[in-house]
Amino acid sequence: MAKARTAYVCAECGAEHSKWQGQCTECGVWNSLSEIVLEPATRSNAPAGRRGGYAGSVDTARVTQLASIAAEADQRNATGIGELDRVLGGGLVGGSVVLIGGDPGIGKSTLLLQMLGTIGQRMRGLYVTGEESLAQVAARGRRLGLSLDGLAALAETSIERILAEAANSKPEVLIIDSIQTIWTEQLTAAPGSVSQVRESAARLVRFAKETGTSVFLVGHVTKEGGIAGPRVLEHMVDAVLYFEGESGSRFRILRAFKNRFGAVNELGVFAMSEGGLKEVPNPSAIFLSSHAQPTPGSAVMVTREGTRPLLVEVQALVDASPLANPRRVALGLEQNRLAMLLAVLHRHGGAAVYDQDVFVNVVGGIRVQETAADLPVLLAVLSSFRDRALPEKLVAFGEVGLSGEIRPVPNGEERLREAATHGFLHAIVPKANAPKKSHIGKLAIIAVDRLGDALSATSEL
Repeated sequence: MAKARTAYVCAECGAEHSKWQGQCTECGVWNSLSEIVLEPATRSNAPAGRRGGYAGSVDTARVTQLASIAAEADQRNATGIGELDRVLGGGLVGGSVVLIGGDPGIGKSTLLLQMLGTIGQRMRGLYVTGEESLAQVAARGRRLGLSLDGLAALAETSIERILAEAANSKPEVLIIDSIQTIWTEQLTAAPGSVSQVRESAARLVRFAKETGTSVFLVGHVTKEGGIAGPRVLEHMVDAVLYFEGESGSRFRILRAFKNRFGAVNELGVFAMSEGGLKEVPNPSAIFLSSHAQPTPGSAVMVTREGTRPLLVEVQALVDASPLANPRRVALGLEQNRLAMLLAVLHRHGGAAVYDQDVFVNVVGGIRVQETAADLPVLLAVLSSFRDRALPEKLVAFGEVGLSGEIRPVPNGEERLREAATHGFLHAIVPKANAPKKSHIGKLAIIAVDRLGDALSATSEL
């Protein structure tokens, strides 16, 4: 095989250089050059339009009218792990490429090995490890209680040899653990570099599309929490999943940040045990603290992650500040939005906390990114400020505008049904989200238009 022709491209200005150098001569930026492949090495006798293809690949170099393509149902294969299927959008899609990132030891390899053990009886799978020996992988499988019959594994880091073996064994599911350890002979850069990760991922994406193989890539993360390597890696794949978990907690959250086949921000909840990751069938239960008696500064909200409503507890602590600039700390919420809400509370709620430290935390390590948390956050802050607990079995949600109005949020009735299922008795919601009936089961619904109405409703209950 002829060696591929390479060049070095500046990440800042895009200027191309024939050899590596410390500084780009076009824009003057240092250490910005990365190696790329200009012409992939191919066999000269390969048929036109099929050069570099794999066994069983389809001819992708043919112009086709979309109207002539038959409409087919979205074929999905269940992994056997319900929470993973939920995050993926219903199961595995043939030819899809999924990137899973997370902190070291969070459970990425454990989840994928469990998935492979679950589907191994009905789908051919191949687990490629670049970080562990086959003995270590087998030992983990036995520790998880998996049946190793039919599970194929390969300890290899060369993308050429991996693809050659995959072309021979024809797996339906291919797991690469991890993409940062994979390298190609066409580049001289070290494994894990930007150029190696980008080229190896491009080869795997092409293999998945041409053969219909479902490919999972495990990605390392940086200290900032992003996936290590080029940002283009996340654009190349079909889905990007992040594994999250609080230090010292056994609960793990799998979140979809990109998904071409399902809902974005879908959430899957697992519990880490000695036997591996276990699904949590009722996530709302783990995010709600059980207090012996009503506690000031605690409010319950209904957030929506993907297609599922979740009951989450929001806690607030308001205390006199000795500082000239009181602190505003938000864990699980956007800090700038907290500062805005406190200003609205002062102007339209009559509670001045400008000389108070305000700490807000979402229990369970959940990050709430929607505006439905506005109203419960203000209720929790006011409860702590006045040292008066909110009524028991009260739930709230709604967006608070700058003029003090309570604005509706999507899927209000579905949120109310979730609260009624968990035995809540009162719900303060935006008027536009209130159903025609004033009750859903035993849940009494209080519809409000203004922040002042919501604050008055809590004192009347």
